[in-house]
Amino acid sequence: MTGINRLKSRTRADYRYILEYRTRWSDNDMYDHMNNSIYNFLYDSIINTYLIEHCGLNPPASPQYGMVVHSHNDYFASISFPACAELALRVNKIGNSSVTYEIALFEKGQEAAKSVGEFVQVFVDRATGRPNANGMSPTLRRGLEKILVENHTSKL
Repeated sequence: MTGINRLKSRTRADYRYILEYRTRWSDNDMYDHMNNSIYNFLYDSIINTYLIEHCGLNPPASPQYGMVVHSHNDYFASISFPACAELALRVNKIGNSSVTYEIALFEKGQEAAKSVGEFVQVFVDRATGRPNANGMSPTLRRGLEKILVENHTSKL
């Protein structure tokens, strides 16, 4: 199965964390579907919600925070207001100070993924803006390991 077909075949069961999002009228663009920029907004939102709820992140005060160094998205079908979206999150890889997330967007009540994206974050020290020589904090790493998918097959 090719990489794109593998992503298209993803189901909610392939992910470890789900977050519901009620689309808004302003999410639609002139083509009557959710604007591409909203996908990135939602992907960033599910990641940070997970980091706050499960990894001890306190955005204004944590000694480390994640900087997005890479992102992309593959679109398969559109979604539009007033649909309810379900965002699904997993971790595909954890490095010393980096993490690779995979995020899928589903429409509630439909099985096929509307899109699948990837974000790579590098966790940096607040004081220096650089990765810590010792890597990410143990609390952060433990939280991310909870949604790590072992032996995943990369799309590339």
